[in-house]
Amino acid sequence: MSEVKYIANALGRRKSAVARVYVAEGNGKITINKRDLTEYFPSPILQFVVKQPLNLLDAAEKYDIKVTMFGGGFTGQSQALRLAIARALVKINAEDKKALRAEGFMTRDSREVERKKPGRPKARRRFQFSKR
Repeated sequence: MSEVKYIANALGRRKSAVARVYVAEGNGKITINKRDLTEYFPSPILQFVVKQPLNLLDAAEKYDIKVTMFGGGFTGQSQALRLAIARALVKINAEDKKALRAEGFMTRDSREVERKKPGRPKARRRFQFSKR
C-alpha cells in the first residue's frame, strides 16, 4: 500500500464538535471517520456547508481530505469541519486567507451551550410563577 503524503493538517471546533483534517493532493474525495462525505452527512445542506471553502477557492477537485471527527451533533460537526478545511487551505496557500476571512470561514464561532442552573428547568427558564 502506498504512503499518502499529507501537505497540511488543521483543527476546527464548533459547540462540542472537534474536526481534525488532513489534506493531500488528490481528486476531491472527502472521508470522515472512514466513511464518505455523502454517507456521513446525508443532507445536501450540510454537504454544501462542508464544501464552502473549497468551492470559494475552486479547489474542490484538487485535494483529498481525511477527517477525524468526534463530539457534537451534525450541525456543529459540519461547521467545525468547514473551519478546519479553511484553516488547512490557508496553511497550503496564505494568499487565500483574505478571501476566506471575507466569507467568514476563518472565524471560530465560540458560542457554547449554557449550563443548567439548580432550581430551574433549563439554563434561564424559570418555573411558572403563581400569585395565588
